[in-house]
Amino acid sequence: MSIGNIQLGFVEFHQAHSIRFDPRLNSTTMSQSASVSSESMDPTIQGTYSETPESLEQYSYDDDIVRWFVFATILWGLVATSLGVVVGLLLVLPEFAGNFRSDVAAVLSFARLRPLHTNAAIFAFAGNAIFAAVYYSTQRLCKARMWSDALSRLHFWGWQGIILAAAVTLPLGITQSKEYAELEWPIDIAIAVVWLLFFGTNFMMTLIHRRERHMYVALWFYIATIVTVTVLHVFNNLVVPVGLGKSYPIYAGVQDALMQWWYGHNAVAFFLTTPFLGLMYYFLPKAADRPVFSYKLSIIHFWSLVFIYIWAGPHHLHYTALPEWASTFGMLFSVMLWMPSWGGMINGLLTLRGAWHKVTADPVLKFFVVGITFYGMSTFEGPMLSIKSVNALSHYTDWTIAHVHSGALGWNGFMTFGMIYWLLPRLYQTKLYSTKLAEWHFWIGTIGILLYIIPIYIAGITQGLMWRELTPKGDLANTFMDTVPVLMPFWWARVLAGVLYVSGIVLLAYNAIMTWMSRPAKYEVPIYSAPRLSRFYVENVQDSSPLDGVPVLDFATKIDRLNRMNWHRAWEHLPVKFTIMTTLAVLVASAFELIPMFLIRSNIPTINTVKPYTPLEIAGRDIYVSEGCYNCHSQMIRPMVAEKLMYGDYSKPGESVYDHPFQWGSRRIGPDLARIGVTQQSGFWHWKHFESPTTVSRGSVMPSYRHLLEEKLNFNEIQPRVAANKYLHPEYPYEVEKSQQLAKEQAEQVAAEIILQGGPVEYNGHLIKDSTAIALIAYLKRVGTDLYKTQQPKTPEPPTAQASVQDTPGAQTGAQ
Repeated sequence: MSIGNIQLGFVEFHQAHSIRFDPRLNSTTMSQSASVSSESMDPTIQGTYSETPESLEQYSYDDDIVRWFVFATILWGLVATSLGVVVGLLLVLPEFAGNFRSDVAAVLSFARLRPLHTNAAIFAFAGNAIFAAVYYSTQRLCKARMWSDALSRLHFWGWQGIILAAAVTLPLGITQSKEYAELEWPIDIAIAVVWLLFFGTNFMMTLIHRRERHMYVALWFYIATIVTVTVLHVFNNLVVPVGLGKSYPIYAGVQDALMQWWYGHNAVAFFLTTPFLGLMYYFLPKAADRPVFSYKLSIIHFWSLVFIYIWAGPHHLHYTALPEWASTFGMLFSVMLWMPSWGGMINGLLTLRGAWHKVTADPVLKFFVVGITFYGMSTFEGPMLSIKSVNALSHYTDWTIAHVHSGALGWNGFMTFGMIYWLLPRLYQTKLYSTKLAEWHFWIGTIGILLYIIPIYIAGITQGLMWRELTPKGDLANTFMDTVPVLMPFWWARVLAGVLYVSGIVLLAYNAIMTWMSRPAKYEVPIYSAPRLSRFYVENVQDSSPLDGVPVLDFATKIDRLNRMNWHRAWEHLPVKFTIMTTLAVLVASAFELIPMFLIRSNIPTINTVKPYTPLEIAGRDIYVSEGCYNCHSQMIRPMVAEKLMYGDYSKPGESVYDHPFQWGSRRIGPDLARIGVTQQSGFWHWKHFESPTTVSRGSVMPSYRHLLEEKLNFNEIQPRVAANKYLHPEYPYEVEKSQQLAKEQAEQVAAEIILQGGPVEYNGHLIKDSTAIALIAYLKRVGTDLYKTQQPKTPEPPTAQASVQDTPGAQTGAQ
């Protein structure tokens, strides 16, 4: 039947969002979602065809891939949270790993396992949950099967392979040592391929071949996730490879810190926020059987969040060597994030209008309500923590840890659990095995979250106040080590909380297995019919207003037309244009933040006495990076009275120009090390500290690093690493060809000093000059000393190899 110039907008919208009863599942489902409010069902929106619509096409959904991702989500959820419990135990029982051989103890150290825990929680648990949500909802919102079953399966197995690669490399110390971006360059390339080529291509082609005219709001958030994570991942991981397990980022010091937190903050934004908002916009209305509260609010929520979030990263670097304008910029945009974030929370909670009575009986809605509530709490607290006066107290303390876990356990975890409980009976075409177990999971998990965050909030505030407390004479009231025993009870409470949270996931796993076991012998695969979208459809939006003809200012009428947001409907059926606009919003915001930092030289003033590291110090710094020391120690003294009294002169931007990667850290479980070369020049002290930390620092929670004393340093690896540093810094003064010789000569000097101070000549059957620890000690003796050196006059003749070593700061026995 030929159709021409007929008003189709309201009819199309009604059909797209109509509620369909599916007797097979004994539940109410929605073909796109009853998840847009009635305010958007506006008959002024019209469409015209210039040709006959295509005949009906038949299609089915690929739910197998969703089942796989749901299974992986539960599995990795157990692994990630169990690792969290192990990491918490290692913090309160640091001597536990000492019961094993030193090489095993190295793998079981807090600093190596903590990145594995965070990567498992973010990319394994939350990542698989995202993919389960996207694959289930996208097919139904588009009325189309995923474009390629092969890409779907390549995506699944590729992502699990990446997770396993992380599980192997991180405990072995193969790391870039940058938060949430620890994985080395071969794995980063694999991530780019799996994320963009397999997942991104499959998703975008599904949108292009969809049979539903307008893209629902959940799809907008999925688009933003795919685009932004791609941009963040690529630009933050530009490196100079040295080998398969080692690379140096092209950025250094201040620039690297800015790039890392541009990535790190927005990894939270666009991996742990936007896709879960898409999940919320789809699954919450499904579970509540109610339309989303406001279509207009969803538009404002999306675009403001995408544009504002990308600017906020510098607030992680308040009072550091980052230029003041950059951190102030980050603070202002972080505060503005209150508005769109709470717009999303309000849109979610008010979706339950008229359905609150269901919450008491439905565990799915319980999980969603608490999850959205934690989203609101976290997105209130985040902007608050970005305010400089608050951040001065909270930064480097456990307060940040409590904040992060309230979002991860409450928002991401509970939204995931709610989605899984809603999906299980639909994916396995049977009843959920036990609603009562789901209820128990909810209450145990909720208690676990509260038992975690409340003590850790107290611990963090206690830390911050004790660190800054001064006596009436202006001296420090506490040493760093005075705070450690005070925190122990709170850290033990965290371990108990972790056990409770893991117990809840165990109940979920058991419930899922029992539901799976009651599945039918063969899944029923419904066949649906829908017409192919016409390529010649034209959206006609009647730009009318109720104020037309009313005696008001023209400006008021234009504002009303804009406020009705009918103009946005035209974008919603153009996926390529929508994706380009989202990408531009992200790139423009990023450029305004990053370009000035890289173009304005005065942002990073140089210091004449700051020189490149010697070959042995490069090897030692690489060991520092490999051991993940940034997980416990910072290398950034802020310009505050208490910090200067405790650690020494505050850190300057020019001091870290040769640091690839930067190691400023974001937490202080141990004291800051930015001036360790000044305050502790004794090589023998460091040796004893690695062997048995508590013998030189009573009450320390640092584990033994005997493996550094027992391992032999591979001097053959030094030359290519020196070559990479010379590539990044052409002014590098040491000859690459002589780097191994120079390293051995400096190692002999450091070892001789240790022996003179009472240290051993041999350890574990080899001379200590060949130990890995010697290189690390050489680096630590250098850290923070350059600022106090005097500029040496240039000599016309190049120094000999011996003189080069003697002149290096790491070979000196004290700061000038």
